[in-house]
Amino acid sequence: MFDFLDSGQYDVLGAFWVTVQLTLYSAAGSLIWGTILAGMRVSPVPLMRGFGTLYINLVRNTPLTVIIVSCSLVLNQTLGFALGGDNFKDIGFRLAVLGFIAYTGCFVCEAIRSGINTVPVGQAEAARAMGLSFFQVLTLIVLPQAFRAVVAPLANVLIALTKNTTVAAAIGVAEAAALMKTMLENETDALFAVFALFALGFIVLTLPTGLLLGWVAKRVAVKR
Repeated sequence: MFDFLDSGQYDVLGAFWVTVQLTLYSAAGSLIWGTILAGMRVSPVPLMRGFGTLYINLVRNTPLTVIIVSCSLVLNQTLGFALGGDNFKDIGFRLAVLGFIAYTGCFVCEAIRSGINTVPVGQAEAARAMGLSFFQVLTLIVLPQAFRAVVAPLANVLIALTKNTTVAAAIGVAEAAALMKTMLENETDALFAVFALFALGFIVLTLPTGLLLGWVAKRVAVKR
């Protein structure tokens, strides 16, 4: 069924490793950017709240493919940003990570903001009465509890990000979807096998992640 793999022509594991790297780098960046956006959304400064709201509504409702392709066409080809490298392969990877961070950070932000809303208002008010600044209240009191409440939603965002990495093929990143496209063109007599192979690969990536983070969510959940 998978005889086409015996030739060694296709580096399936290498393609999925690129997918894993895209996911890990993008997830780390999205968590940081999403947390910053969440802080803006609940900030007492109107300008910061306005920016956060505008950014979320604009980027979240823009197709991911448009964002990824725009990163390549606008940032690299038009403005000349190389993001620390001259090799096209490396540039495409970095641009894809940047696009995923910009897009996925919106969903991380909304997940964290929902967690912030689960923290009793009295705790923040008590902290402010003790003289703590907004930043101190957010980082020391609110966010630690908010993160514990949103592990499961963040797991869903991570799983969605893993599947969304297939869009990186649009700018030439040699991840799993790009290899699958090549194999479908070359192995027309084994289309079902190719689809099954890559479907199994993504299941292997996403299913353990969902189970593990689901278990973590139950362990760290805040008891109200």
